[in-house]
Amino acid sequence: MSDKAKDFLAKALEQSNGLLHLAPAWVPRSFCIPGRRLKLHPDDLFALGASRGGIDERWFSSTCSADNGPGTPVDEGLSYVMAGDEKMLLKVLIEESGVDILGDKVMSKWKGLKVFAKFFDNMEALPHHVHIGEKFAKLVNMEEKPEAYYFPPQVNFTGNEFPYTFFGLEPGTTKKQLKKCLADFDRGDNKILDISKAYRLELSTGWILPPGILHAPGSLCSFESQWASDVYMMFESLPSGKPIDKALLSKDVPEDKKDDLDFLVDTLDWKKNTAPDFKKRFFLPPIEIKNDTPEKFQEKWVIYGKINGHEVFSTKELTVNSGAKLTMTDTGAYGTIVLQGHGKMNGTDIESPIMIRYGDITRDEFFVPYTTATTGVTIENTGCEPLVILKFFGPDCNPDMPEKE
Repeated sequence: MSDKAKDFLAKALEQSNGLLHLAPAWVPRSFCIPGRRLKLHPDDLFALGASRGGIDERWFSSTCSADNGPGTPVDEGLSYVMAGDEKMLLKVLIEESGVDILGDKVMSKWKGLKVFAKFFDNMEALPHHVHIGEKFAKLVNMEEKPEAYYFPPQVNFTGNEFPYTFFGLEPGTTKKQLKKCLADFDRGDNKILDISKAYRLELSTGWILPPGILHAPGSLCSFESQWASDVYMMFESLPSGKPIDKALLSKDVPEDKKDDLDFLVDTLDWKKNTAPDFKKRFFLPPIEIKNDTPEKFQEKWVIYGKINGHEVFSTKELTVNSGAKLTMTDTGAYGTIVLQGHGKMNGTDIESPIMIRYGDITRDEFFVPYTTATTGVTIENTGCEPLVILKFFGPDCNPDMPEKE
């Protein structure tokens, strides 16, 4: 570990009493219209320039760079740790001292922080797209991308224009039908949604999504846990009447396969896409975690369940009632985002801001290193409303996580 990183990490942990204070990481998307629920000031929605697109995502505890094409800054999407007026990438600190931050078990197996979380916030539904699995991602030197969603009521005062998500394909759909949609990509609406099914999104619930499944996320502001990869392919040509660049259909495909419709269709997990019990398999109702002092706090699993037999990520929602103070231990390092209220975490002030200017350093986002998490974090609600915090974990952190399948 370099002296610079060592000194910075010690200073950061000291200033936040064992926590790592993170600055907001904003990400634009050129093919989306911001939903205006990220608390970012309206004048700053295009702070990175209109050509880059509106800011519709905020990434949390991220060591993954955003893949936004030419002109993307090298640190876009990456989280910075703050220590006074100084900052250093979380990615660099983990590369230098991952055992101190993530613990020996996770570092030995995964060599780093393999997941991150985000809010994505859009006025309309996203295009029907897919994050390919390991077999196909390896062909372009990328990693697969499983993900999961949760819809917090605190950031959804409105559902915007289409609070429904298309998932997979209608049972009985044939590969020939899908290939016809892909062949028609340049002819306006390729009508892929005609062979899919939309589900109305419910606040305080979520979905888990293995790689290889088509999905067109709806217009709720969504908390997403995902593998640290930005691999995707757009299968819908004209979402909300706006043309998609055909290059995005085969964005993460080998050059000699970009026009191979059979290959593109084969990147899907066909059985999961056409499962007749899709909602039963992938819908996530919250699961309450019992405790002895429910008058002080409530905790729920909101993202849980293994993906292809592996514990990939998980998320808990913690609600601390007004005036309550408690110390909680967890079995792995985790990131946090404050959804509501204000208080203290290990004596460090935390709050959910009302309005954020681009470049502001908020006090709603922290990373809790392994030693701090397993020793115990003291949380106090000093306000008059509930203090609500999401705690999100990477792989192999929660052996007691509920099973989904």
